[in-house]
Amino acid sequence: MTADTFDAAERAMWAGRAAAYADSFARLCAHPVTPLLDAAGVTEGTGLLDVGTGTGTAALAALARGARVTAVDADAGMVAAARDRGVDARVAVLPELPFPAGTFDAVVGNFVLNHLGRPRAALAELRRVLRPGGRLAVTTWAARRGAGQELLGQACAAGGAVPPARLPRLDPAEDFPRTAEGLAALLAEAGFRRAEATELEWEHRAGLDEWWGGAAGGVATIGLVLTSQEAGTVVRIRQEYERLAAGYADGEGRLALPHVALLAAGTAQPFASCRRR
Repeated sequence: MTADTFDAAERAMWAGRAAAYADSFARLCAHPVTPLLDAAGVTEGTGLLDVGTGTGTAALAALARGARVTAVDADAGMVAAARDRGVDARVAVLPELPFPAGTFDAVVGNFVLNHLGRPRAALAELRRVLRPGGRLAVTTWAARRGAGQELLGQACAAGGAVPPARLPRLDPAEDFPRTAEGLAALLAEAGFRRAEATELEWEHRAGLDEWWGGAAGGVATIGLVLTSQEAGTVVRIRQEYERLAAGYADGEGRLALPHVALLAAGTAQPFASCRRR
């Protein structure tokens, strides 16, 4: 799949899903926001770009710190949701952003790289809009997955789901190792000094229907898989989901779902001293 095809498939997959995302997986993706902002050095007065803002969670947390926040997202529905929450958000699509070079003191991207067909070109563009010495911090899902991340996929497999042919698949030439070392190396290649990355582990707590609702609403790849099935298959998947979910019950009416992600950060070098792709 070419990078353009991957990007088009990702945008189609997320179109119209802002409400379903807000009611389900948005809380999951909010977990790394505090360490993400810390890694980017976001404090009072920081000029921040939140790229791939979604419904605006990271942007709002930065505003609470007193930062001057601009947010962008490729999906108009996400932008509208963020604006409704008081975020200065607009539609913009990586790897081309509508800002002059050196505009921002810091850039954050919370679970954005995993939705891009050209991660290297995207990082080069984020480097461009940062001032020299500005900080970038990003998160993405890791190759090592927490057991809770597998629940919906296991239910789909056990229920007989047939993955659709149109699932977005990144061109191997654009991929990178989804490890702390691999992500740090990707940032260093894009011209970020002192690039470092680490794994984050946490248990996400969600209700049975809440966790199901994201996939049933078509959110992300698992949502595309689930909503592509025939009605009888969906019923079987739900039955398998309830059976498997019992192993994650926390005794208080919710699920405790272990997750693993990567957090990386680095400092922008001047363009004269870094290689641009």
